[in-house]
Amino acid sequence: QVRLVESGGGSVQAGGSLTLSCAASGSDYFIGWFRQAPGKEREFVAAIGWGIGTPFYGESAKDRFTISRDNAKNAVHLQMNSLNPEDTAIYSCAATRLWGAVKEAQYESWGQGTQVTVSS
Repeated sequence: QVRLVESGGGSVQAGGSLTLSCAASGSDYFIGWFRQAPGKEREFVAAIGWGIGTPFYGESAKDRFTISRDNAKNAVHLQMNSLNPEDTAIYSCAATRLWGAVKEAQYESWGQGTQVTVSS
């Protein structure tokens, strides 16, 4: 299994931006970002493959978040703009060999998660 380590979480005021990073111990994985707010189910945010960098976005991320990859460093970044309190959650990256995976159950490896808190 690939090891994943997230970084870049923190606290920000509404309207602000944060960039999350996911460092993978291996390459050629489809990497996804999910988030889970207190009392809610885990939600798909965005995902991207290694070879062809076609991004996939969940509804909450469209037009505000941008996912990108750095193949040389086996890293994936999630640029989050126009954050609002509803974006407060633990954000986790996950890896799969399944191209285009957008469901939690399709991912085989998970990072420990990083907290994002957006205050109004």
